[in-house]
Amino acid sequence: MILPIVLFGDPVLRAVGGRVESITPEIKRFTEDMLDTMRDAEGVGLAAQQVGIPLQIAVIDIRDVEDRPSKMWIGDKEVIPESFMPMVLLNPELSFGKEKEVGIEGCLSFPKMTADITRFARVHCKATSLDGTVLEFDAEGLLARALQHEVDHLNGVLFIDRMSSAAKASLAGKLKRLMKAAR
Repeated sequence: MILPIVLFGDPVLRAVGGRVESITPEIKRFTEDMLDTMRDAEGVGLAAQQVGIPLQIAVIDIRDVEDRPSKMWIGDKEVIPESFMPMVLLNPELSFGKEKEVGIEGCLSFPKMTADITRFARVHCKATSLDGTVLEFDAEGLLARALQHEVDHLNGVLFIDRMSSAAKASLAGKLKRLMKAAR
């Protein structure tokens, strides 16, 4: 089922998500709905807050993006990221490398807005998968960027919080219109 995507201005986007303590049939159905919603909106990631539910759940699927490659490692072994898609991550935790890079980002909760955002080039993710197993991996490229973007959402942080003041100023009119529409 396609869920409505919450737009900037809705307070749920600033909510820190609660931990998923058990994987119930309702949680499984909700993650399927999140995946359907993300695909329908042509996104690469979606956090539970973006569909109005403040939980520590994110879904990611980078398979359809050919011009922004990703790398992924499990332990010391490099794997093909696409073979792990779509990802459903419960209670994800990230740790970061040292290098940062600038890249273009958009957000389904901010339609038709993009900006250059500085993110860590490499991340380590530890999360619970839908079958209850712990998934641990390292990522670079678009996958690393998507992980940081979605985990930010789970903690009430929005991509506009990571923008330069110049980028925010250039989007001020669009942001005001979104805020008004959310009221």
